[in-house]
Amino acid sequence: MSRRTRRRLIVVTASVAVTLGILSTLIITGVLWPSRMLAAGYSVRGIDISAYQGEVDWDVLAAEDIEFAYIKATEGSSAVDSRFAANWAGATKTDLLIGAYHFVSFESSGEAQAAHIIETVPAGATLPIALDLEYYGDFFAHPPTRARVDAILGPLLMRLEEHYGSPPVIYATSQAYDRYLSGAYPDNPIWSRSLAIPPRLNDGRDWTIWQYSDHDRLDGYVGEEQYIDMNVFSGTRDQMAALAR
Repeated sequence: MSRRTRRRLIVVTASVAVTLGILSTLIITGVLWPSRMLAAGYSVRGIDISAYQGEVDWDVLAAEDIEFAYIKATEGSSAVDSRFAANWAGATKTDLLIGAYHFVSFESSGEAQAAHIIETVPAGATLPIALDLEYYGDFFAHPPTRARVDAILGPLLMRLEEHYGSPPVIYATSQAYDRYLSGAYPDNPIWSRSLAIPPRLNDGRDWTIWQYSDHDRLDGYVGEEQYIDMNVFSGTRDQMAALAR
């Protein structure tokens, strides 16, 4: 290899390394998010929101090219999101499709969690209740068994469907889906988190909602968390509205 060829090779390699470094920085800082480009192919966008986003001007937020909002309501068998009542009241005055979500505890029974949700979230023409199933605390290092989670989810899903009239949506990370949901709960729509590419569930099942970003900024909220989670629905707005009963 000639000296000139070696120099060219060094320059090309350095240029590629710099380009990859810049792309990595843009992705890490949220300036460039590959999933955003892929999610643009879906027409129904929405958010999920909690007290971390602070006070919300729902008229402003609803005008941010979104069609639906899932609002955190409860956690476990006793905790209520501090902004749920205000967010629910504000969101219901807009044209958004709205629903409530519950963070599932591995330390409370399904019956107790269902009773807590029913006590907190009004029934009516809203999107199905969503259950947020993911690891937390020590469970990252020591995940509960599938049998333990099934014993919680079974009565929780049954009681919520009886009360609200539609099968709850189940939100899950890929790890939680593979461990606890794969091959089961066929009647429950799946809300999958995947921040790089559209979800591919390991049992070949289709997702209903895709959380494609946790690093977006919209107008209309002021809280300690400056970013908001973005999602898309797999069908049309009318199809999503049909989930509301």
